[in-house]
Amino acid sequence: MINVDIQQVKQRFGIIGNCPALNRAIDVALQVAPTDLSVLITGESGVGKEIFPQIIHQNSPRKHGQYIAVNCGAIPEGTIDSELFGHEKGSFTGAVADRKGYFEVADGGTIFLDEVGELPIPTQARLLRVLESGEFLKVGSSKVQKTNVRIVAATNVNLTEAVSQRKFREDLFYRLSTVPLVVPPLRERKDDILLLFRKFAGDCAEKYRMPAIHLEEDAKHLLLSYRWPGNVRELKNITERISVIEERRDITEEILRLYLPDMSMEKFPALASPLQDGEHKIFANEREILYQVLFDMKKDVNDLKKLVHDLMDESAQRPVTVSDESAYPHSIHASNPIPYAEPIEETMSLEEVEKDMIRKALERHNGRRKNAAADLKISERTLYRKIKEYNLE
Repeated sequence: MINVDIQQVKQRFGIIGNCPALNRAIDVALQVAPTDLSVLITGESGVGKEIFPQIIHQNSPRKHGQYIAVNCGAIPEGTIDSELFGHEKGSFTGAVADRKGYFEVADGGTIFLDEVGELPIPTQARLLRVLESGEFLKVGSSKVQKTNVRIVAATNVNLTEAVSQRKFREDLFYRLSTVPLVVPPLRERKDDILLLFRKFAGDCAEKYRMPAIHLEEDAKHLLLSYRWPGNVRELKNITERISVIEERRDITEEILRLYLPDMSMEKFPALASPLQDGEHKIFANEREILYQVLFDMKKDVNDLKKLVHDLMDESAQRPVTVSDESAYPHSIHASNPIPYAEPIEETMSLEEVEKDMIRKALERHNGRRKNAAADLKISERTLYRKIKEYNLE
């Protein structure tokens, strides 16, 4: 085994923090690096999973070979096989020449498959063959080719649940997760939050040639109490926004609150503690949270309509006195009741909500799918598939 000090690795790869779970993840990466075992990195979006494949590659015998990072969620379903395995000239419309895929180019090196849970089922079968025998076929070719590639994969979705829903192959899951590596969320790294804030504030000050911002004590307490659903990426973005926008360099609690999303239970119960067990539902992603909010709002609207209907019905049946008529010349009489519409329960399926959101996002961004996908917080490939599914071309 390669004996590399964890602190040296942190300095080399710019990792900040001393959380035991983080140190454990680095240690696992170092221990497995000299082998050819497949590694599955799991963790929430924004925790920094992309650093660990680089640690593994740079501390392995393959460090002089190619390292290729592939975002599986950003490649359209129709072209992902070609990207990964290559294609022969004329194998499909637009294939004007032979093309090498990543598995051919990275022979002798390492491929990092980010968002591996987004791979289509047919591509998963091809990937399984590479893992089992090192063999693959180019698109449009019948010639078997060999490759010697180390695969490191990452995901922020629950692959066990995806397997149970038949969205991910069980045999591929076990092949990928020979060595599981878990990157902890920021809320479990409380002691690292202030360290990261100071690092990001210092980097921003150096980049834009301005004094670094500092947190007052009340702001520090607020920073530590926030759940950080976006993890390190969210902390970095907020730190940079405050550094650039605020003229004050001493940041108070009041100022910091302006930059933290309000996710209190009182205002948005569906958004509260989405990762807690117990009475609150566990959400797989931001879209599920948004859908839940929309359905809760629809339910509230229908409840209000029913309440208004009941009140008007009660008023129509109440006898009117003389004083009532003098005060309200258009009071309700049994012979002349105010007409009202029977409340109609509005029903909108999840698919209809999703279709409407996608359509509006495309309109907002003038059809630019990359921007619309970022707005919706889904991958471009997923957006491409949904556009076809809902006939939004």
